[in-house]
Amino acid sequence: MHHISLLYIRWGDTMRSSRQIAMASVNVLCMNPRDRDISYANNSSLQKNVLLKTRPFLEDTIKDMLSKILPVTCIKVADLGCASGSNAFFPTYEIMDIITRVCQQLYRESPELQVFLNDLPQNDFNTVFRSVPGFNAKLKKDKGDLRRPCFIVGVPGSFYERLFPNRSMHFIHSSYSLHWLSKVPRGVENNKGNIYMSKSSPTDVFKAYSEQFRMDFSKFLRLRSEEMIDGGRMLLSLIGRSISDPTSNDCCSLWDLLTKSLFDLVAKGLVQESDVDSFNIPFYNPCKEEVREIIENERSFNLDQIEVFAENWDFEDNNYNTKFVFEKNRSAQNVAKTIRAVTESMLASHFGENIIDDLFTRYTQHVSEHLPREKTKFINFVILVTMK
Repeated sequence: MHHISLLYIRWGDTMRSSRQIAMASVNVLCMNPRDRDISYANNSSLQKNVLLKTRPFLEDTIKDMLSKILPVTCIKVADLGCASGSNAFFPTYEIMDIITRVCQQLYRESPELQVFLNDLPQNDFNTVFRSVPGFNAKLKKDKGDLRRPCFIVGVPGSFYERLFPNRSMHFIHSSYSLHWLSKVPRGVENNKGNIYMSKSSPTDVFKAYSEQFRMDFSKFLRLRSEEMIDGGRMLLSLIGRSISDPTSNDCCSLWDLLTKSLFDLVAKGLVQESDVDSFNIPFYNPCKEEVREIIENERSFNLDQIEVFAENWDFEDNNYNTKFVFEKNRSAQNVAKTIRAVTESMLASHFGENIIDDLFTRYTQHVSEHLPREKTKFINFVILVTMK
């Protein structure tokens, strides 16, 4: 019999075990579903910008992988944290395009492709599956006779657990997912007045977040190493921070403004202060040195490359948009919708759905006041590894 110790801490108005809290994090962490104004499908342009930036790395690593494993009849690819909307198929299309071109050059024939789209069970897989005919039609139009069959499979489940059979996968991709932790870290109960690491957080809060990321990322690497063939590749992109200081502005400002918005509602009597004190985001921005150390210590993969690039909070303010003119209210709305699309389920589960509209009205206002003072950016890591 396994011995399970239980630690009880207050979560809203109920008492839950630490094990239940871990489950709660998984169960409520999902992107806003359906085709509505504040859905993830309609508010994931920032994520699309990141995917565009990573394409050169994607092409280089797939080309190198194919040069070592061809010929094969079927290449198995996974996209972990696929979400829904147009971005769900963007990496798959890019991967298939690269494989088709490289294989035609080397062997004049492309292998079949089996693609596994993974996300948590609460993900809007119905929208994903309804998009498959359109995706196949685009492949047929763009590739014609060069196209080989592409078999698409949905895989619901946490990537902090096993997902695929032993030694079965050739290539794994994950974009903007691994900064989400498997659960809220233990040891952050004293993070009063904050929902994430902040300048006013106690030292043990920073340690708890760092340790949780270390455990989660190490486990992710170990599990994928069991599922991948020798020489298989992974491309991972996630949000990080530019320096080792966990209170840097590119790490905490986004969440500090959301905390400020919640306390606006506390002042209005719409939210209890104790509920804010008991809420922490299961998210972590690692620094580059942390990522490198974890990969090297876990020892399943060779670290080929880590690249760093920045993206502005407002997805419209990017290198591709030559017509962009800064307007603080419009930019703030873009930022608020992006954050709402990925956090609403957690916030509504903890504080109730009735406060969400008011919360993000306040958040938009605070972001509009922040942006003219500081053009804060997301720091992004692109990580390329090869299975040993």
